[in-house]
Amino acid sequence: MSTAPQASAVQHGSFRLYLGAIVLGTLGIQIQGVAVAWQVFQLTESDTANAALALGAIGLAEVIPFVGAVLFAGHVADTQNRRRIAFWAIAAMTLLGVGLFAQSLLQLETWVQLTCLYAMVMLGGLARSFLTTARQAMIAELIPRELIPSGVRWRDTRFELACVIGPGLAGLLIWLGGEPLAYGLMLGCFVGSLVATSLLKPTQLLQSRTPEPILQSLSAGIRFICNHRIMLGAFTMDLFAVLLGGAVALLPIFAQMLGVNELGFGLLRAATSMGAVVMSIYLIIRPPLERAGPALYASFAVFGICIIGFGLSIPLASELGFGLQAAFVLSFLFLLISGAADAVNVIIRQTILQTTVPPEMMGRVSAVTAVFIGCSNELGMAESGLAARLLGTVNSVVFGGLATFGVMGLTHWRFPELWHLRKVGQEPTK
Repeated sequence: MSTAPQASAVQHGSFRLYLGAIVLGTLGIQIQGVAVAWQVFQLTESDTANAALALGAIGLAEVIPFVGAVLFAGHVADTQNRRRIAFWAIAAMTLLGVGLFAQSLLQLETWVQLTCLYAMVMLGGLARSFLTTARQAMIAELIPRELIPSGVRWRDTRFELACVIGPGLAGLLIWLGGEPLAYGLMLGCFVGSLVATSLLKPTQLLQSRTPEPILQSLSAGIRFICNHRIMLGAFTMDLFAVLLGGAVALLPIFAQMLGVNELGFGLLRAATSMGAVVMSIYLIIRPPLERAGPALYASFAVFGICIIGFGLSIPLASELGFGLQAAFVLSFLFLLISGAADAVNVIIRQTILQTTVPPEMMGRVSAVTAVFIGCSNELGMAESGLAARLLGTVNSVVFGGLATFGVMGLTHWRFPELWHLRKVGQEPTK
């Protein structure tokens, strides 16, 4: 007796366009991130300590406008046309990309160039706050609710694939033709994402809801997460683990310590996403995680160990009698495995989000989770720069990896029910 093929989100044409828009937009963002970081490092590398602060300031420049606007962006995403919001957000990022491309061609004073870079990163963070919430909430309008877990896995896999290709490609382009070449491709990606977004045709449009005072609307997303302890615990653990344990901001310095060029830097940036892609594909083809709580804790433990290993790669290779090439391989492998571990918790958290939150609230709740993610990633970059300035580059990374275990312990103390979560999307069993 034949079995009917399992329904998949990618059977829907509009969802495939959605994936295309995400891939192209993410490619553009990743290329921009690598090009800006490398450019800032080149402008400040004469002083390693100040270079660490300058690199960390990139994350701070992005996170301040992002966090400041994202709750309002979530309110807008739940009251206005989500496709239109995403379109105009990408359009704004495209215009900012033109500015980045232009400044890379001009011979400007160092302080002027740095000011331009930070200013455009700040404006990009503002645009991304609207893009993130609109795109996150839009998935419920493109596919039936029963296909959302499939859609989340497909979206996250494509997102991570773009995160793999983007940094390595950016490093290659900078090596071949400098930052202008990288910024040029970034612009092409943004334009492609803009076209794909304009062609989206949601099949399940958001039902109009009764207008409510804006402060009440903004607080609704916060109240929802605070009342859902599983979601709150999962996102809180990710926030502090990644904030303290992230090392992305310091990769240009590590690339210099490892003796690699722009291409090597791009490979280091891509390593975590390579691991995430492999793990995401594995999670697509296997049944849903049946012991999601323990899997979540295990993923953070592996992440912390890998961050410690990455920080110690150079002294470890030296102790074993190997040179910088072996240290580079070790660094790459530790980052690769950390990305695979991170993909587990990302998919678990996103599936909890998409299967728990009502569609009419998805924008506001997604905005709150975006605050968690933005603070962990971009604010983590600022923390890494400051820690490196105070403790040294290697010590700061090792400290961050050790701190991950402290975060896990505190989370288990405050949210013990998270450990008992079984199948993703179900309440925990006692």
